[in-house]
Amino acid sequence: MELKQAAARHLEETIIPFWTGLRDDANGGFIGYVGHDLQPDAGAPRGCIFNSRILWFFSSAYSLLGQPALLDCARHACRYMERFADKTNGGLYWMCAADGRPTDTTKHTYNHAFAVYALAAYAKANGDEKALARATELFELIEGRMTKDGQYLDAFTDAFLPLSNDKLSDNPVLTARGVIAEKTMNTLLHVMEAYTLLYTVGRDARVRDRLLRLLELIQTKVYNPEQNRLDVFFDGGMRSLIDMQSYGHDIEASWLWDLAADAVLMGDKLKRVKQINTRLAQGVLDRAFDGESLANEIVEGKTDAKRIWWVQAETMVGMANLWKKTGDPALIEKMDALWAYIQNRIVDPRPGGEWFAEIDASGKPLELPIADPWKAPYHNGRMCLELMKRL
Repeated sequence: MELKQAAARHLEETIIPFWTGLRDDANGGFIGYVGHDLQPDAGAPRGCIFNSRILWFFSSAYSLLGQPALLDCARHACRYMERFADKTNGGLYWMCAADGRPTDTTKHTYNHAFAVYALAAYAKANGDEKALARATELFELIEGRMTKDGQYLDAFTDAFLPLSNDKLSDNPVLTARGVIAEKTMNTLLHVMEAYTLLYTVGRDARVRDRLLRLLELIQTKVYNPEQNRLDVFFDGGMRSLIDMQSYGHDIEASWLWDLAADAVLMGDKLKRVKQINTRLAQGVLDRAFDGESLANEIVEGKTDAKRIWWVQAETMVGMANLWKKTGDPALIEKMDALWAYIQNRIVDPRPGGEWFAEIDASGKPLELPIADPWKAPYHNGRMCLELMKRL
Protein backbone atom coordinates (compact mmCIF):
# COMPACT_ATOMS: atom_id res chain seq x y z
CA MET A 1 0.00 0.00 0.00
CA GLU A 2 1.36 3.41 -1.00
CA LEU A 3 0.57 4.98 2.38
CA LYS A 4 2.72 2.38 4.13
CA GLN A 5 5.73 3.30 2.00
CA ALA A 6 5.04 7.01 2.49
CA ALA A 7 4.99 6.55 6.28
CA ALA A 8 8.33 4.69 6.13
CA ARG A 9 9.92 7.47 4.06
CA HIS A 10 8.60 10.16 6.39
CA LEU A 11 9.94 8.30 9.40
CA GLU A 12 13.42 7.89 7.95
CA GLU A 13 13.70 11.22 6.15
CA THR A 14 12.05 13.63 8.62
CA ILE A 15 11.29 12.30 12.10
CA ILE A 16 14.39 10.21 12.84
CA PRO A 17 16.88 12.85 11.55
CA PHE A 18 15.23 15.67 13.51
CA TRP A 19 15.29 13.86 16.85
CA THR A 20 18.68 12.27 16.32
CA GLY A 21 19.96 15.79 15.77
CA LEU A 22 18.91 16.79 19.29
CA ARG A 23 21.18 14.27 20.97
CA ASP A 24 23.21 16.06 23.64
CA ASP A 25 26.52 14.34 24.30
CA ALA A 26 27.70 17.12 26.63
CA ASN A 27 24.88 17.00 29.16
CA GLY A 28 23.42 13.62 28.30
CA GLY A 29 19.95 12.95 26.97
CA PHE A 30 18.36 15.08 24.30
CA ILE A 31 17.98 18.85 24.00
CA GLY A 32 14.64 19.73 25.57
CA TYR A 33 13.53 22.73 23.53
CA VAL A 34 13.51 23.87 19.92
CA GLY A 35 11.72 27.13 19.22
CA HIS A 36 9.48 27.86 16.27
CA ASP A 37 12.57 29.44 14.71
CA LEU A 38 14.19 25.93 14.75
CA GLN A 39 16.86 27.12 17.16
CA PRO A 40 17.65 24.47 19.81
CA ASP A 41 18.27 25.55 23.39
CA ALA A 42 20.74 23.11 24.95
CA GLY A 43 20.30 24.78 28.34
CA ALA A 44 16.53 24.32 28.48
CA PRO A 45 15.11 22.00 31.16
CA ARG A 46 14.19 18.44 30.19
CA GLY A 47 10.94 16.83 31.18
CA CYS A 48 10.85 13.21 32.26
CA ILE A 49 7.87 12.65 29.95
CA PHE A 50 9.89 14.13 27.08
CA ASN A 51 12.84 11.82 27.76
CA SER A 52 10.58 8.79 28.20
CA ARG A 53 8.88 9.46 24.89
CA ILE A 54 12.23 9.73 23.15
CA LEU A 55 13.41 6.50 24.78
CA TRP A 56 10.19 4.78 23.71
CA PHE A 57 10.51 6.10 20.15
CA PHE A 58 14.10 5.06 19.47
CA SER A 59 13.55 1.69 21.15
CA SER A 60 10.43 0.99 19.10
CA ALA A 61 11.98 2.24 15.87
CA TYR A 62 14.95 -0.08 16.44
CA SER A 63 12.61 -3.01 17.10
CA LEU A 64 11.01 -2.47 13.68
CA LEU A 65 13.96 -1.26 11.59
CA GLY A 66 16.94 -2.92 13.28
CA GLN A 67 19.30 0.00 12.67
CA PRO A 68 22.13 0.09 15.27
CA ALA A 69 22.13 3.91 15.38
CA LEU A 70 18.56 3.83 16.68
CA LEU A 71 19.49 1.50 19.53
CA ASP A 72 22.43 3.74 20.36
CA CYS A 73 20.07 6.72 20.70
CA ALA A 74 17.71 4.63 22.85
CA ARG A 75 20.63 3.64 25.08
CA HIS A 76 21.61 7.31 25.40
CA ALA A 77 18.07 8.26 26.48
CA CYS A 78 17.91 5.32 28.89
CA ARG A 79 21.05 6.48 30.68
CA TYR A 80 19.53 9.94 31.14
CA MET A 81 16.38 8.49 32.77
CA GLU A 82 18.28 8.07 36.02
CA ARG A 83 18.70 11.85 36.24
CA PHE A 84 15.01 12.01 37.18
CA ALA A 85 15.27 9.40 39.93
CA ASP A 86 14.61 10.48 43.51
CA LYS A 87 17.22 8.50 45.45
CA THR A 88 15.59 9.34 48.80
CA ASN A 89 11.86 8.84 48.34
CA GLY A 90 11.80 6.75 45.17
CA GLY A 91 10.04 7.49 41.94
CA LEU A 92 10.76 10.09 39.30
CA TYR A 93 10.77 13.86 39.29
CA TRP A 94 8.72 15.79 36.73
CA MET A 95 11.49 18.04 35.41
CA CYS A 96 15.27 18.46 35.54
CA ALA A 97 17.70 21.09 34.41
CA ALA A 98 19.88 20.19 31.44
CA ASP A 99 22.62 19.07 33.81
CA GLY A 100 20.24 16.75 35.66
CA ARG A 101 19.42 18.83 38.75
CA PRO A 102 15.70 18.50 39.67
CA THR A 103 13.71 21.66 38.99
CA ASP A 104 10.19 20.31 39.58
CA THR A 105 9.96 17.51 42.12
CA THR A 106 6.30 16.68 41.53
CA LYS A 107 5.59 12.95 41.37
CA HIS A 108 2.84 12.25 38.83
CA THR A 109 1.23 8.95 37.88
CA TYR A 110 1.09 10.01 34.21
CA ASN A 111 4.84 10.65 34.24
CA HIS A 112 5.60 7.29 35.83
CA ALA A 113 3.37 5.51 33.32
CA PHE A 114 5.43 6.89 30.45
CA ALA A 115 8.63 5.78 32.12
CA VAL A 116 7.23 2.25 32.44
CA TYR A 117 6.20 2.37 28.78
CA ALA A 118 9.63 3.56 27.66
CA LEU A 119 11.67 1.12 29.73
CA ALA A 120 9.50 -1.79 28.62
CA ALA A 121 10.05 -0.77 24.99
CA TYR A 122 13.81 -0.61 25.60
CA ALA A 123 13.78 -4.04 27.23
CA LYS A 124 11.85 -5.40 24.27
CA ALA A 125 14.28 -3.83 21.81
CA ASN A 126 17.50 -5.26 23.23
CA GLY A 127 16.56 -7.78 25.91
CA ASP A 128 17.85 -5.55 28.71
CA GLU A 129 16.78 -7.28 31.95
CA LYS A 130 17.78 -4.28 34.07
CA ALA A 131 15.42 -2.05 32.10
CA LEU A 132 12.60 -4.57 32.52
CA ALA A 133 13.31 -4.79 36.25
CA ARG A 134 13.26 -0.98 36.52
CA ALA A 135 9.97 -0.80 34.62
CA THR A 136 8.51 -3.42 36.97
CA GLU A 137 9.81 -1.51 39.98
CA LEU A 138 8.03 1.63 38.76
CA PHE A 139 4.86 -0.40 38.13
CA GLU A 140 5.01 -1.57 41.75
CA LEU A 141 5.53 2.03 42.89
CA ILE A 142 2.45 3.18 40.99
CA GLU A 143 0.38 0.38 42.47
CA GLY A 144 1.77 0.80 45.97
CA ARG A 145 1.95 4.59 46.33
CA MET A 146 -0.24 6.17 43.66
CA THR A 147 -3.50 4.28 44.12
CA LYS A 148 -6.22 4.31 46.76
CA ASP A 149 -9.06 1.83 47.07
CA GLY A 150 -8.20 0.33 43.71
CA GLN A 151 -8.27 3.66 41.84
CA TYR A 152 -5.46 5.81 40.48
CA LEU A 153 -4.66 9.24 41.83
CA ASP A 154 -2.72 11.74 39.74
CA ALA A 155 -0.39 14.13 41.55
CA PHE A 156 1.89 13.94 44.61
CA THR A 157 4.69 15.80 46.31
CA ASP A 158 8.20 14.36 46.22
CA ALA A 159 7.32 12.49 49.43
CA PHE A 160 4.12 11.08 47.84
CA LEU A 161 1.70 13.28 49.73
CA PRO A 162 -1.44 14.25 47.74
CA LEU A 163 -0.97 17.33 45.56
CA SER A 164 -3.29 19.48 43.48
CA ASN A 165 -3.46 18.06 39.95
CA ASP A 166 -2.96 21.33 38.09
CA LYS A 167 -0.61 19.78 35.52
CA LEU A 168 -3.30 17.64 33.86
CA SER A 169 -6.46 19.45 35.01
CA ASP A 170 -5.78 22.32 32.64
CA ASN A 171 -9.10 22.93 30.90
CA PRO A 172 -9.88 26.69 30.85
CA VAL A 173 -13.54 26.14 31.75
CA LEU A 174 -12.60 24.18 34.86
CA THR A 175 -9.88 26.66 35.72
CA ALA A 176 -12.33 29.57 35.48
CA ARG A 177 -14.57 27.75 37.94
CA GLY A 178 -11.70 27.11 40.32
CA VAL A 179 -12.07 23.35 39.88
CA ILE A 180 -9.12 20.95 39.80
CA ALA A 181 -9.83 17.40 38.66
CA GLU A 182 -8.50 14.83 41.11
CA LYS A 183 -8.51 12.10 38.46
CA THR A 184 -8.21 12.23 34.69
CA MET A 185 -8.96 10.01 31.74
CA ASN A 186 -5.59 10.95 30.27
CA THR A 187 -3.68 9.39 33.16
CA LEU A 188 -5.75 6.20 33.11
CA LEU A 189 -5.35 5.86 29.34
CA HIS A 190 -1.57 5.98 29.54
CA VAL A 191 -1.29 3.74 32.59
CA MET A 192 -3.27 1.20 30.55
CA GLU A 193 -0.94 1.73 27.59
CA ALA A 194 2.15 1.26 29.76
CA TYR A 195 0.86 -1.87 31.48
CA THR A 196 -0.11 -3.39 28.13
CA LEU A 197 3.45 -3.18 26.85
CA LEU A 198 4.98 -4.17 30.19
CA TYR A 199 2.80 -7.28 30.30
CA THR A 200 3.53 -8.30 26.71
CA VAL A 201 7.28 -7.99 27.38
CA GLY A 202 7.53 -9.45 30.88
CA ARG A 203 4.41 -11.65 31.20
CA ASP A 204 4.16 -10.79 34.89
CA ALA A 205 0.88 -12.05 36.38
CA ARG A 206 0.71 -9.02 38.69
CA VAL A 207 0.75 -6.67 35.71
CA ARG A 208 -1.95 -8.72 34.01
CA ASP A 209 -4.13 -8.50 37.11
CA ARG A 210 -3.81 -4.71 37.30
CA LEU A 211 -4.39 -4.34 33.56
CA LEU A 212 -7.62 -6.29 33.89
CA ARG A 213 -8.68 -3.96 36.69
CA LEU A 214 -7.85 -0.92 34.54
CA LEU A 215 -9.88 -2.25 31.64
CA GLU A 216 -12.87 -2.68 33.94
CA LEU A 217 -12.41 0.83 35.34
CA ILE A 218 -12.24 2.41 31.90
CA GLN A 219 -15.25 0.49 30.63
CA THR A 220 -17.45 1.18 33.67
CA LYS A 221 -16.32 4.62 34.88
CA VAL A 222 -14.62 6.43 31.99
CA TYR A 223 -16.52 5.31 28.90
CA ASN A 224 -19.88 7.08 28.66
CA PRO A 225 -22.15 4.80 26.59
CA GLU A 226 -24.98 7.33 26.34
CA GLN A 227 -22.67 9.95 24.80
CA ASN A 228 -20.35 7.38 23.14
CA ARG A 229 -17.24 9.10 24.45
CA LEU A 230 -14.70 8.96 27.23
CA ASP A 231 -15.36 11.45 29.99
CA VAL A 232 -12.25 13.50 30.71
CA PHE A 233 -12.07 15.06 34.16
CA PHE A 234 -13.31 13.50 37.41
CA ASP A 235 -13.63 14.24 41.11
CA GLY A 236 -12.36 11.84 43.75
CA GLY A 237 -15.41 9.62 43.33
CA MET A 238 -14.93 9.29 39.56
CA ARG A 239 -17.86 11.60 38.82
CA SER A 240 -17.44 13.58 35.60
CA LEU A 241 -16.83 17.29 36.15
CA ILE A 242 -17.55 18.72 32.70
CA ASP A 243 -19.53 18.07 29.51
CA MET A 244 -16.59 17.46 27.20
CA GLN A 245 -15.20 15.15 24.53
CA SER A 246 -11.52 15.17 23.62
CA TYR A 247 -11.62 13.87 20.05
CA GLY A 248 -7.89 13.23 19.92
CA HIS A 249 -7.82 11.21 23.12
CA ASP A 250 -10.89 9.21 22.11
CA ILE A 251 -9.52 8.20 18.70
CA GLU A 252 -6.22 7.33 20.41
CA ALA A 253 -8.04 5.34 23.09
CA SER A 254 -9.99 3.39 20.48
CA TRP A 255 -6.86 1.56 19.36
CA LEU A 256 -4.89 1.54 22.63
CA TRP A 257 -7.90 0.02 24.40
CA ASP A 258 -8.16 -2.63 21.68
CA LEU A 259 -4.46 -3.40 22.13
CA ALA A 260 -4.85 -3.81 25.90
CA ALA A 261 -7.89 -6.02 25.47
CA ASP A 262 -6.07 -8.22 22.96
CA ALA A 263 -3.34 -8.75 25.55
CA VAL A 264 -5.51 -10.06 28.41
CA LEU A 265 -9.13 -10.65 27.37
CA MET A 266 -10.82 -13.50 25.52
CA GLY A 267 -14.24 -14.53 24.31
CA ASP A 268 -17.26 -12.31 24.92
CA LYS A 269 -15.32 -9.81 27.04
CA LEU A 270 -12.86 -9.19 24.22
CA LYS A 271 -15.68 -8.99 21.68
CA ARG A 272 -17.49 -6.42 23.81
CA VAL A 273 -14.44 -4.13 24.06
CA LYS A 274 -13.87 -4.40 20.31
CA GLN A 275 -17.49 -3.38 19.72
CA ILE A 276 -17.20 -0.41 22.06
CA ASN A 277 -14.04 0.81 20.36
CA THR A 278 -15.47 0.41 16.89
CA ARG A 279 -18.40 2.57 17.96
CA LEU A 280 -16.11 5.04 19.75
CA ALA A 281 -13.80 5.54 16.77
CA GLN A 282 -16.64 5.83 14.28
CA GLY A 283 -18.37 8.34 16.54
CA VAL A 284 -15.27 10.54 16.65
CA LEU A 285 -14.99 10.51 12.87
CA ASP A 286 -18.69 11.25 12.40
CA ARG A 287 -18.55 14.18 14.80
CA ALA A 288 -15.15 15.76 14.21
CA PHE A 289 -13.60 14.70 10.88
CA ASP A 290 -14.26 17.28 8.16
CA GLY A 291 -12.99 15.19 5.26
CA GLU A 292 -9.32 16.03 5.69
CA SER A 293 -8.51 16.61 9.39
CA LEU A 294 -9.87 16.23 12.92
CA ALA A 295 -11.03 18.94 15.31
CA ASN A 296 -9.49 19.07 18.77
CA GLU A 297 -12.36 18.85 21.27
CA ILE A 298 -15.84 20.00 22.22
CA VAL A 299 -16.54 21.55 25.64
CA GLU A 300 -20.10 22.27 26.74
CA GLY A 301 -21.28 22.45 23.15
CA LYS A 302 -18.43 24.64 21.87
CA THR A 303 -16.05 23.03 19.38
CA ASP A 304 -12.36 23.86 19.38
CA ALA A 305 -11.60 23.68 15.67
CA LYS A 306 -7.82 24.09 15.93
CA ARG A 307 -5.81 21.34 14.29
CA ILE A 308 -3.35 19.92 16.80
CA TRP A 309 -0.35 17.91 15.56
CA TRP A 310 -0.77 14.88 17.80
CA VAL A 311 -4.52 14.68 17.21
CA GLN A 312 -3.93 14.18 13.48
CA ALA A 313 -1.28 11.52 14.14
CA GLU A 314 -3.58 9.55 16.45
CA THR A 315 -6.44 9.87 13.97
CA MET A 316 -4.32 8.14 11.34
CA VAL A 317 -3.68 5.19 13.65
CA GLY A 318 -7.27 5.09 14.86
CA MET A 319 -8.54 4.94 11.29
CA ALA A 320 -6.02 2.22 10.39
CA ASN A 321 -7.18 0.19 13.39
CA LEU A 322 -10.83 0.69 12.44
CA TRP A 323 -10.13 -0.29 8.84
CA LYS A 324 -8.45 -3.52 9.95
CA LYS A 325 -11.57 -4.35 11.95
CA THR A 326 -14.23 -3.36 9.43
CA GLY A 327 -12.58 -3.43 6.00
CA ASP A 328 -14.49 -0.27 5.10
CA PRO A 329 -12.81 1.16 1.95
CA ALA A 330 -14.06 4.65 2.83
CA LEU A 331 -11.54 4.65 5.67
CA ILE A 332 -8.66 4.33 3.19
CA GLU A 333 -9.95 7.41 1.40
CA LYS A 334 -10.12 9.29 4.71
CA MET A 335 -6.59 8.19 5.61
CA ASP A 336 -5.27 9.35 2.25
CA ALA A 337 -6.98 12.72 2.73
CA LEU A 338 -5.61 13.14 6.24
CA TRP A 339 -2.12 12.12 5.13
CA ALA A 340 -2.25 14.83 2.48
CA TYR A 341 -3.38 17.36 5.10
CA ILE A 342 -0.55 16.38 7.42
CA GLN A 343 2.02 16.70 4.64
CA ASN A 344 0.65 20.00 3.36
CA ARG A 345 -0.21 21.71 6.66
CA ILE A 346 1.38 20.00 9.68
CA VAL A 347 4.82 18.93 8.43
CA ASP A 348 7.28 21.81 8.63
CA PRO A 349 8.73 22.27 5.11
CA ARG A 350 11.74 24.24 6.30
CA PRO A 351 15.13 22.49 6.16
CA GLY A 352 15.69 20.78 9.49
CA GLY A 353 12.04 21.06 10.50
CA GLU A 354 9.68 18.43 11.88
CA TRP A 355 5.93 19.03 12.61
CA PHE A 356 4.25 22.29 13.53
CA ALA A 357 2.42 22.05 16.85
CA GLU A 358 -0.87 23.71 15.95
CA ILE A 359 -2.72 25.10 12.92
CA ASP A 360 -5.27 27.88 13.23
CA ALA A 361 -8.63 28.07 11.45
CA SER A 362 -7.06 29.77 8.42
CA GLY A 363 -4.53 26.97 8.01
CA LYS A 364 -1.60 28.98 9.37
CA PRO A 365 0.84 27.33 11.80
CA LEU A 366 1.06 29.08 15.16
CA GLU A 367 4.50 30.14 16.35
CA LEU A 368 4.81 27.41 18.97
CA PRO A 369 7.87 25.29 19.82
CA ILE A 370 8.83 22.41 17.57
CA ALA A 371 10.16 20.48 20.59
CA ASP A 372 9.32 21.07 24.25
CA PRO A 373 8.54 19.05 27.39
CA TRP A 374 5.31 17.77 25.81
CA LYS A 375 6.25 17.63 22.12
CA ALA A 376 8.42 14.63 21.32
CA PRO A 377 8.42 11.89 18.61
CA TYR A 378 5.88 9.76 20.46
CA HIS A 379 2.68 10.51 18.51
CA ASN A 380 3.96 11.14 15.00
CA GLY A 381 6.80 8.61 15.25
CA ARG A 382 4.37 6.01 16.53
CA MET A 383 1.96 6.87 13.74
CA CYS A 384 4.59 5.95 11.17
CA LEU A 385 5.54 2.75 12.99
CA GLU A 386 1.90 1.68 13.36
CA LEU A 387 1.06 2.38 9.73
CA MET A 388 4.10 0.36 8.64
CA LYS A 389 2.88 -2.57 10.74
CA ARG A 390 -0.84 -2.34 10.02
CA LEU A 391 -1.12 -1.54 6.31
